[in-house]
Amino acid sequence: MNRLRSSRRGLLAAAGGLVASAGVQVAARAAPDAAVAKLPATTEAFWGDHQAGITTKQQSHCYFAAFDLTTEKRDDVIALLKTWTNAAARLTAGQTAEPMGTDHDAPGPDSADALGLSPARLTITFGFGPGLFVKDGKDRYGLAGSRPDALIDLPRFNGDQMVAEKTDGDLSIQACADDPQVAFHAVRQLARLSYDAADLRWSQTGFTSPPADGSTTRNLMGFKDGTQSPPDVAKAVWVGDDGPVWMRGGSYLVVRRIRMALEHWDRTKVSFQEQTFGRQKYSGAPLGLKGEFEPLGLDRTDADENPIIPENAHVRLGNAAANGAAEILRRGYSYNDGVNFTAERWPPWRQGMEYDAGLLFLCYQTDPRTGFVKLFEKMAKFDMLNQFVTHTGGGLFAIPAGIRQGEYVGQRLFEKA
Repeated sequence: MNRLRSSRRGLLAAAGGLVASAGVQVAARAAPDAAVAKLPATTEAFWGDHQAGITTKQQSHCYFAAFDLTTEKRDDVIALLKTWTNAAARLTAGQTAEPMGTDHDAPGPDSADALGLSPARLTITFGFGPGLFVKDGKDRYGLAGSRPDALIDLPRFNGDQMVAEKTDGDLSIQACADDPQVAFHAVRQLARLSYDAADLRWSQTGFTSPPADGSTTRNLMGFKDGTQSPPDVAKAVWVGDDGPVWMRGGSYLVVRRIRMALEHWDRTKVSFQEQTFGRQKYSGAPLGLKGEFEPLGLDRTDADENPIIPENAHVRLGNAAANGAAEILRRGYSYNDGVNFTAERWPPWRQGMEYDAGLLFLCYQTDPRTGFVKLFEKMAKFDMLNQFVTHTGGGLFAIPAGIRQGEYVGQRLFEKA
């Protein structure tokens, strides 16, 4: 890590004066920063009480990445987080990850593939996995005593087929933007800046396409996704005074890579699909009703006193009223990674080349024990949708509070420990 930072300082020493309007250090010949400063102000604030990318209006693309720390030195971790913070502030403002230099014989301070592009409302959200605190029984950085009680090791749920190479991580980055190249560029730069301190463990792209009329987006199964949100988002998402000081104003992220058996689904009658979800496919309304946002009315029954929304329908099992008021804020994206060979979990047990596509499920909450875990324990066992979906990867990350100018992400954690 120290070797990396030293070489970078040497490279940037050649940079010239300041561009006052942008507050960016650039070399006299480094036109890219000056050009970027003239782009439209399609930016989201980076500094604040909460990290951006959680309650921010959802962008159309996501690039999620998890990292394993390779250094044994606490100072290297701090240096990495400082570097990431500075770079993220620049990237979300539409600038290069670091000021552009003039030494063309040295590795560049930015890959330059996003030069000339709008910031596209880029947000970068950092998270800390359990491995930052204790890994393989070892307290590598003196942080074990500061691990929040809520940062649990997620249990293995019924039906999980988790792939180790797509699961967990010591650090996480969620980059969201309205341009896929901007989101990927951000993670690529932060990964490059982590050399000698961390290795990329796994990543996943995601996309969503909001309809032009502003209505709810649809998932790859064709159903509206995200109709229900907590009535009090702040209460459901932000850690309060009962949490560790460094986490107050932060949140907990559960991420799951959920593969969908689309070939199986596409052979299923729409009426059965609607029974599976508990909603009408085209309108999004609860079964038996007309409006997408009407209350579910879980106590409604038909003439034979059978529940109109089946007992094992997805929306019933995922509803807070059926789970002791457990609530989460969803921020889901579809994904499509081409095709590969697979075997379905349920009849007709088809085998062969199928889409590796589904949902990059991201959800935020004040405590995963009373949020995602409480919800999903029941859903994993009884949800009708399970015959079409398989959880193959993911993790749990503590999302520190927002970053004040002059701070680095997680600074309050390291100052306390």
